[in-house]
Amino acid sequence: MNFHARRVTLPAITPLCLQKRVIKVYDENNTSKAVEVPTDVTARDICQLFVLKNHCIDDHSWTLIDHLTQLGIERTIEDHEYVMDVLSGNGMETDSRLYFRKNFAKYEFFKKPLDFFPDHMVSISTESNGIVDHSELIETFLKSSTCPEIHGHLHVKEQSKKSWKKFYFVLRRSGLYFSTKGTSKEPRHLQFFADFADSDVYTVLSAKKAHGAPTEFAFCVKATKCSSSRDLKLFCADDEQTKTCWITAMRLLKFGMQLYQNFIQPHQKQKVSPMRSISENSLVAMDFSGQKTRVIENPSEALSVAVEEGLSWRRKSCHRLSGHGSPSSAQSSVPNLAIHLAQPWFHGKLSREEAQHLITQQGLIDGVFLLRDSQSNPKTFVLSLCHMQKIKHFQILPVDNEGELFYTLDDSHTRFTDLIQLVEFYQLNRGTLPCRLKHHCIRITL
Repeated sequence: MNFHARRVTLPAITPLCLQKRVIKVYDENNTSKAVEVPTDVTARDICQLFVLKNHCIDDHSWTLIDHLTQLGIERTIEDHEYVMDVLSGNGMETDSRLYFRKNFAKYEFFKKPLDFFPDHMVSISTESNGIVDHSELIETFLKSSTCPEIHGHLHVKEQSKKSWKKFYFVLRRSGLYFSTKGTSKEPRHLQFFADFADSDVYTVLSAKKAHGAPTEFAFCVKATKCSSSRDLKLFCADDEQTKTCWITAMRLLKFGMQLYQNFIQPHQKQKVSPMRSISENSLVAMDFSGQKTRVIENPSEALSVAVEEGLSWRRKSCHRLSGHGSPSSAQSSVPNLAIHLAQPWFHGKLSREEAQHLITQQGLIDGVFLLRDSQSNPKTFVLSLCHMQKIKHFQILPVDNEGELFYTLDDSHTRFTDLIQLVEFYQLNRGTLPCRLKHHCIRITL
């Protein structure tokens, strides 16, 4: 027998980090951009890519959203997660989309935990035999030896049925349980319901219409490899704060210290203290009118100074506008009417419902806002503002004063020559609003 040697050429093995994939990313207007990325790309990497490509301000609130159209659910992909792993977990048959958008609430619970964890829903687990100290609440979440216990009532969708039932749930490090006897936490009454090792928490969209939920404050636990709505564990809360508390606690239990690392990483690059943030309490009124600068401690004096500052802005703007042409009111009012159109916080003919949807998408935290045309009253505008996880709408009225046009939202107590002045003023001063304007909703086109 003759044996012939045969040379076999093996295919070259490309390192994982050098392999490429093409993915589509969508913006708020549902237009998409295809980009080629490494297979080990993270959500933060993709956000950084689009921030640079679109010349966005990188305030670390840009987020990649996993949106499952067929299931009607979505969630924030955490900054450290590998995007290809998320997409492969969704399955080839699932209609999934990646959205690039703002989420100001992504790490807000590290700065203001009390806004996310109300007293009546939080306690230390029985092993610790103590009462939760809210100043150390997040720290107890991050430690492996301790964990706050989250508890309260939730509506749950029964498997293969259209009905919803209300149970008392308890969230511990070992998983999510419901009580078979009222609000009892005795071990014999607690029945295991879900864990998060191989599952993720999603927000449910249009919960009433799609699932017959009692409210729109719905969320679900989805197994990583699940692609059918029948396998979703659906929950419904009675209000936004309760829903936010459960979702935030589940994220912390699943990712723990990694979430904190995601939060501080951008700040470390900027050499900024990781837990340092500017709050309303850290801002003080200052008087620079004299030879020496002084802090204004009297609240009444601080308010009068703020109002005077607004009036000063108005006078300066009037002088600026009159210096660029004829002093006639017809000509000087033209810049006032159009100057706001190019501002990122102005969203034109947005309806009340669309405004609420956009603010909800970009984070229900204090100070998220946008301005829009009024749908009910032509030639007026509306400020839509989030405060205490609720969205409020304030009408901005034009005021004619001896042929000059001004804008006000407090019955002419404070007036501005254009909407830019108005926004800048309320970014520094709360005035009659429930909180200052902090984060404007923005839509970009990829």
